[in-house]
Amino acid sequence: MRIDIITIFPDYFDGPFSHSIIKRAQENKLVEIFIQDLRPHSTNKQKSVDDYQFGGGSGMVMNIQPIDNCISKLKSERNYDEIIYLTPDSPTLTQNTCNSLSSSKNLILLCGHYKGIDQRVRDHLITKEISIGDYVLTGGELAAAVLTDTIVRLIPGVLSDETSALSDSFQDNLLSHPIYTRPSEYKGWKVPEVLLSGNSKLIDKWREEKSIELTKNIRPDLLK
Repeated sequence: MRIDIITIFPDYFDGPFSHSIIKRAQENKLVEIFIQDLRPHSTNKQKSVDDYQFGGGSGMVMNIQPIDNCISKLKSERNYDEIIYLTPDSPTLTQNTCNSLSSSKNLILLCGHYKGIDQRVRDHLITKEISIGDYVLTGGELAAAVLTDTIVRLIPGVLSDETSALSDSFQDNLLSHPIYTRPSEYKGWKVPEVLLSGNSKLIDKWREEKSIELTKNIRPDLLK
């Protein structure tokens, strides 16, 4: 998989993609992540990428021209499965979306800033819009890093135990069951006896029941 991230702050991603699973996935050639600096694609002398919005109002808006130039250049070199804009006023990211995107070959992620991007970018260049939650960030970089992480970890070979991702929260519209490790007792706090029984059928039943119970209590909307 190849992921191109368009941003005005390319150095932002030095940290998130230089550690742990994402770093290993790149080293093992399971994913290629390219950070595309938007400013060189601007045609004005100042290399600015924003301007005042038509009709007045506070806040600047990202220009269509540099975004179009950048996306057009990338599309001239390869085909992309999706061109994704990270923005809070769009459908919320779900595990099903992550599962679907993880089978993609090439993706573009566009990081917005200021009040957002020229609507014509959304109307004519973007193929999918994603929000990571009902709140506003200072820019789309953090959202792009989150989306990248959720996708990359699902690529076959990235996780040492590929079945681990299949039991994560939301994979089957349930929250994950409680998990424990050694010691079996700590300060009088004991691990449920069923998990120590060695009876896989009883353990599976307990885990399913706990997942349903937690989902009912915390995220009943998932059960609809």
